[in-house]
Amino acid sequence: MIDIAISGMGNYEVEHLVLDLNGTIALDGRIIEGVGERLEKLSQKLDITVVTADSNKNAARLLGDLPVTIFIIKETQENDQKLGVVLGKGKDRTVSIGNGRNDVSMLRESAIGICVLGGEGASAEAMVASNLVVPTINDALDLLLKTHRLRVSLRR
Repeated sequence: MIDIAISGMGNYEVEHLVLDLNGTIALDGRIIEGVGERLEKLSQKLDITVVTADSNKNAARLLGDLPVTIFIIKETQENDQKLGVVLGKGKDRTVSIGNGRNDVSMLRESAIGICVLGGEGASAEAMVASNLVVPTINDALDLLLKTHRLRVSLRR
């Protein structure tokens, strides 16, 4: 668990991290450099779930060595299915990270939603639904490893 106190937003006891795969932690069929090491560190404090439709049929290969649970969703109604994962874990105890239109509901409903611009860019809807927008996935993961950055960026 990670305790995060943000002035004007509240105190959060985060237990879960929900991540999108393609465009968020993977680009062009490969896990982005630095993500594995950060997920290893975060897995000591958080339950990590990667949610994907596995469109490229490579999720098991990409994520096999990482301390994450893979949650495969159907390629239709992805937004609702991703939200269902967050609600099942407890939205007040979950941080979500994504970049696409199909991530909007999970980003909006999580205790903290972080949108990653990354190499694929990010949908305008995902950016608006998030509490914070960062340039890279490693920046997003670092916010959870160094929570004082979150407090500074999100305080009121």
